[in-house]
Amino acid sequence: MKNYELAVVYNPNLDEEALNAEKASVNALIERFGGTVDKIDDWGKRRLAYEIQKVNEGVYNFVSFSAEATAPAEIEARMRIKENVLRYLVISVEE
Repeated sequence: MKNYELAVVYNPNLDEEALNAEKASVNALIERFGGTVDKIDDWGKRRLAYEIQKVNEGVYNFVSFSAEATAPAEIEARMRIKENVLRYLVISVEE
């Protein structure tokens, strides 16, 4: 199992309930492909460096997880189609 970090920027127009549902679905997605969530770092609403889909702010969330080498590609494929995710990035973390 390798260590990864998933950075997600959510749409800031979501209410608290919908935002929590999106975060839970991302965690479930990681677990669906055999990963285990180690740490969640929630940065909250921040200003974006540039406008994305006519939005100037985003809700930042960082998830550290362990998974097999094939999991990040599967997770990215599912993240691509989520409507409330403005941007995402999965990186491998060296120990």
